[in-house]
Amino acid sequence: MALWGGRFSTGPDEAFKQFNDSLPFDYQLVEQDIIGSIAWAGALKQVEVLSHDECDTVISGLSALLEEAKQAPQQIANSGYEDIHSYVEAKLIEKVGELGKKLHTGRSRNDQVATDFRLWSRQTALQVMQAIEDLKTEFVALAERELGTILPGYTHLQRAQPVLFSHWCLAYVEMLERDKSRLADAIDRLNECPLGSGALAGTAYPIDREKLAQELGFRNATRNSLDAVSDRDFVVELLSCASISMMHLSRLAEDMIFYNSGESGFIELSDNVTSGSSLMPQKKNPDALELIRGKTGRVFGAFSAMMMTLKALPLAYNKDMQEDKEGLFDALPTWIASLHMAQACIKGVKVNGEATLAAAKGGHANATELADYLVAKNIPFREGHHIVGQMVQQAIAQGKNLEELTLDEFQSICPQIEEDVYPRLEIAACISARQALGGTSLPQVKKALEFTKS
Repeated sequence: MALWGGRFSTGPDEAFKQFNDSLPFDYQLVEQDIIGSIAWAGALKQVEVLSHDECDTVISGLSALLEEAKQAPQQIANSGYEDIHSYVEAKLIEKVGELGKKLHTGRSRNDQVATDFRLWSRQTALQVMQAIEDLKTEFVALAERELGTILPGYTHLQRAQPVLFSHWCLAYVEMLERDKSRLADAIDRLNECPLGSGALAGTAYPIDREKLAQELGFRNATRNSLDAVSDRDFVVELLSCASISMMHLSRLAEDMIFYNSGESGFIELSDNVTSGSSLMPQKKNPDALELIRGKTGRVFGAFSAMMMTLKALPLAYNKDMQEDKEGLFDALPTWIASLHMAQACIKGVKVNGEATLAAAKGGHANATELADYLVAKNIPFREGHHIVGQMVQQAIAQGKNLEELTLDEFQSICPQIEEDVYPRLEIAACISARQALGGTSLPQVKKALEFTKS
């Protein structure tokens, strides 16, 4: 029986029922709905709607229902009820009889679902936080393993300047730290309890909402009933956090796919995150990374859909808000799975230091060092930049790297160049020159590692 049937002379059309019912997806809130109901039973006892014995009976029934739900939550999805609240209430009535009908006193499905969803979101977001931390730890371990490995840095997918491979690892650690910080902020803001706000105007019973909030682990109760039942900012924020973090993971995937390619050969992914071809026996495809890159789009889609759903809704609750759940139910587990896959990729990766070093030495990546050398010879940087460009042209014409030009060839373009130029052009010198905070020199990278681990 629907929770609202008294006003209607006939039941809903079957097509409308299927269109309207949310149990096929909001069954995932069963534990949160029961936990919230247990807390509400205690609140009703405080205002003498339920006697002490009645409250104990209701809580006992809800506790038994919670244990049953934990065994096979997916079976609830096909039980034919309108939503998870209808299911829990009906099953409670089966256990405790007519007493179960008293539980909804002073409560609306509007504040009920808002509370359930915040409980689920907080719990799942904390799982994401741990997954982010685990991936960060794996990056730090890889950075420590490859501390001396030199990698070509890129801009515009063109070789630019050499960097330490560890510096590349720590760039993603910085992204993960921001992801974690954003998520922590979102968790803090969602950690307010709407229960006791009623349908929109607040409950008519003198419920101690702050005590109720504390019992459910919230920081405090919401301050405005209209906002409390219609606010889905926490969904938008979590989807935004997920989208930004998935964008970072997608960039990581793209980097590693490129580094893993036959054209680069910088890394080799482990067998447990790759697959083969049904036709070509030699293939070892970076499927885990490609799936991370692909799943980023579906998370972005959930974020965009939520924004579109909310953009024109009047206060307070509207049925449109039923669309808030499926996107987040998909996006957060997708985010967690992608973080775990990225961790597996980083954990098992093998770095080909010889290939990365050879590539870092190519592409005239030491051209900036040569320009800085000219600055030390009292040549303005802009003029030095032009001179080095001419030298690069000469090196390309001869099929050489810059450091392979003879002193006479250097001096034919810039007489101020002397023999001391050659040590400055060595790859190690290019790395060690970056001593400022945040640079790729070994001392700075070591400091960054220590800071990250502290």
